[in-house]
Amino acid sequence: MSENLTTPATPAAEAAAPAAGAQASPSREAAPQQTDAQPTGPQPAEAPGADADEAGAHGAGPHGADAPEADAQDPHTLGSTAVSAATPRRGAPMFPDGTGPAADPAGSHHERRIRSFQPRRSRVSPSQADALRRLWPTWGLDIDGLSRIDLDTFFDGLPVVLEIGFGMGEATAQMAAADPDTGILGCDVHTPGQGNLLGLAERNGLSNIRVANGDAIILLREMLAPASLAGLRVYFPDPWPKKRHHKRRLVQPEFIALAATRLAPGALVHCATDWEPYAEQMLEVLSAEPALENLYPGYAPRPDFRPLTKFESQGLDKGHVVHDLLFRRRDT
Repeated sequence: MSENLTTPATPAAEAAAPAAGAQASPSREAAPQQTDAQPTGPQPAEAPGADADEAGAHGAGPHGADAPEADAQDPHTLGSTAVSAATPRRGAPMFPDGTGPAADPAGSHHERRIRSFQPRRSRVSPSQADALRRLWPTWGLDIDGLSRIDLDTFFDGLPVVLEIGFGMGEATAQMAAADPDTGILGCDVHTPGQGNLLGLAERNGLSNIRVANGDAIILLREMLAPASLAGLRVYFPDPWPKKRHHKRRLVQPEFIALAATRLAPGALVHCATDWEPYAEQMLEVLSAEPALENLYPGYAPRPDFRPLTKFESQGLDKGHVVHDLLFRRRDT
């Protein structure tokens, strides 16, 4: 993103913004269950032909009950398996010239803590890599925590909704097309998904999509101004089903308290999950936040503006129950 879109961030978060203990979670595009953890940085990218695990932490993988622990992961090692699109050699950054998302944009600028996401190695197709190289300088943003984003300039004056975890971006592109008067800032660490969403935006003429790469907690705390967002969307975040992993879930009291400070009065918070225990936790946490009010007595019906993805449809066919939650930022 160009320098004129940012201003130096304050040395520390505003006193009103609590310190968050869990990081932004990449979402699973829907029902196929997967883990909810993310370590310290964005998804390491691999070039076409490199070996890959199941899809990245954002959207397409299964619930990873056996996902590796990430507490002690060294953030400086992230990206060490990245592969250049021009060569299969491991260890080379995919975008060494800065034309695409950085391997670890926040670097050592910010504290280590329990993360709510777990990047996985995935192939970056030639079309995704091409979209990243061409479109990232205009529509992409590395979350380095060092500057404040001017959302009004970045989105040409549109109100902006933050979507944390967009998977491969199909649902995000559909929502952007259906509501061209709202900007969507999609935050994710999965490089193939970032490239896919940018490609979808270009092919469909969607000028209201921007992509942020990195830790959503740092984005909220250091780079977004208070009351600057028109909404927050968290769709199918990793559920971390094992009890010892619940601390990694994204939707925790500290995260919601922080997010509430960045929401303008009347902003909508929309969460969705197909994991029943996580839905119960979401309802409890959101209901306990004094800055928010539930628009329904409990769970909400799926609103028309949230597309039904193929993964969600597959989950519904298997008997999964999807819960939506719709809360509104109070005026005072």
